[in-house]
Amino acid sequence: MTRLIEGLFDKYRHSFEEGGSLHWAWPMFEGAETFWLTPPHRTHQGAHVRDPMDMKRLMIFVVYALIPPMLVGMWNIGHQAYLAEGNAAATLVDCVLRGAIAMLPIIFVSYTAGGIAELLFCVVRKHEINEGFLVTGLIFPLTLAPSTPLWIVALAVIFGVVIGKEVFGGVGMNILNPALTARAFVFFAYPKVISGAGVWDVADKAKVIDGYTGATPLLTVSSAAPGTDPVAALNQAGWTWMDMFIGRIPGSMAEVSAAACLVGGLFLVMVGIASWRIMLGCVAGLGMITLVFNAFAGPEASAALALPFHYHLVIGGFAYGAIFMATDPVSAAATNAGRWMYGIGIGALAGLIRVVNPAYPEGMMLAILFMNVFAPLLDYFVVQRSARRRVARLAAQGV
Repeated sequence: MTRLIEGLFDKYRHSFEEGGSLHWAWPMFEGAETFWLTPPHRTHQGAHVRDPMDMKRLMIFVVYALIPPMLVGMWNIGHQAYLAEGNAAATLVDCVLRGAIAMLPIIFVSYTAGGIAELLFCVVRKHEINEGFLVTGLIFPLTLAPSTPLWIVALAVIFGVVIGKEVFGGVGMNILNPALTARAFVFFAYPKVISGAGVWDVADKAKVIDGYTGATPLLTVSSAAPGTDPVAALNQAGWTWMDMFIGRIPGSMAEVSAAACLVGGLFLVMVGIASWRIMLGCVAGLGMITLVFNAFAGPEASAALALPFHYHLVIGGFAYGAIFMATDPVSAAATNAGRWMYGIGIGALAGLIRVVNPAYPEGMMLAILFMNVFAPLLDYFVVQRSARRRVARLAAQGV
């Protein structure tokens, strides 16, 4: 089978190479070839490393890691919809099928619209199609509500690819995470689509029973009266810590399950793709700021100030962002010390935005984008500090 595919590509290669009738479409040919076959590139001079982990395999591993939160989110979409209609006896298969009907078109549109934008830039600039969009095209739609209109999905992913990556020069040159750039576009351009009660499910509203609420746990905490016990407010709404950990809550499609995100994160760390320093840094930063807020909680204070640290970990998109977005190797810090500072900054900012800003109870997206901008500066300070220490050590040795 492999030889058959190789022969097919070799037969038409001359038409797409320089001087051929279809040379303008070389990125499309090269992209299709590297999708099916291992790239034939070889290093002929200079230092090089022999490693079977090329960019295509790396990106596919990230897609594998996204499967657990995607499947749990697919089930939860159907589960929440059936609950809203008063059908608590829906089977696992029924929930998954209903969730797939809502989720898969959004993912398809994201890949299609973003892929076309990526392809156009490759053709104009005459460079190869990068496999990074395999991840961007999946991470972004999984942060959306299942009721997001498809035209908004298409518009946002194009914005993320063009403004978040291509205007900086393409893959490896961007300072912002493209998926987060697309998510920020949706939030600021169409806030009613991405936040608030009533956008988190795909239920038939005509069948909704009395007592149903469309609010998310974060919205429940942020809108509680001052002095309210946030844990009691969540329990009264019907959500326990375990519900939020597993993912039995309303929310964005794949952000609801911290447990599924943790499974994907462990896989990424085991295969050496994602930085565990950034992940733990996010947890440490959130923990430190939460302890400060808890110290100021009181009868007249916002309910969010009293939310315990272990609830912050499983509520909203913290787990999804810390594992799949903050660890983006292009827009994150590259030095080990810089990764710790980068992660701690994300966790602290996310907690600060959640608690202090009543208009935006979820702060993970803005925290990561903010630290994306400062990641190069953190690496610069780390490198300069290392250089000064090395110079001082050599001077002490009389070199």
